[in-house]
Amino acid sequence: MEPEFWHKRWSSNQIGFHLPEVNPYLQHFWPQLGLAQGSRVLVPLCGKSLDLLWLAHQGYSVLGVELSEKAATDFFLERQLEPSVSEEGAFKVFRAEGVEIRCGDFFALSAADVADCAALYDRAALIALPMAMRERYAVHLQKIMPACVGLLITLDYNQDEMPGPPFSVGNDEVLRLLGNVWRLEVLQEQDVLGESWKFLQAGVKRLDERVYRISSR
Repeated sequence: MEPEFWHKRWSSNQIGFHLPEVNPYLQHFWPQLGLAQGSRVLVPLCGKSLDLLWLAHQGYSVLGVELSEKAATDFFLERQLEPSVSEEGAFKVFRAEGVEIRCGDFFALSAADVADCAALYDRAALIALPMAMRERYAVHLQKIMPACVGLLITLDYNQDEMPGPPFSVGNDEVLRLLGNVWRLEVLQEQDVLGESWKFLQAGVKRLDERVYRISSR
């Protein structure tokens, strides 16, 4: 999956993955992590998610990473915010109201870039990537940020019934990809097929959504 795929999705507004509200799992489970106010949160492949602003309003410093510059500019424009913009290494960086979005290749992110991040929130990164890229993503993420606490949200369905993205990432794969470095605890699991018209129309018969608590070993 090449960067151009995502640029085309954003330019043509094919962004069904974007939620028009704050993720309810984030609202319910994030306070249970016990993070100190002011902690910095890494949000990979963040798009223009409202979750970024919710985290900032809870008193956290937010670092989003996003390939699409349109997603970043739309995020601030739709919030009527005027971000400062700078070029920093491989990234174009937008900052306003406690939210920083770095536009560029996630794999260019270094340990120094996230050295002050204490937490991770992955709602749409792991499931956005095909298998080979998920392997690479997991290795890189744990290399640059081995110590953290956070939330991971995945989808699990029969991949033969519908092509991704979002891709199916089952529990066994999550444990294989991330379990060597992090502890993973399933906080909630439910079938959400009835709420997902795209999957229903494709003929998917089961759609399990899982929320994991991530913590360092």
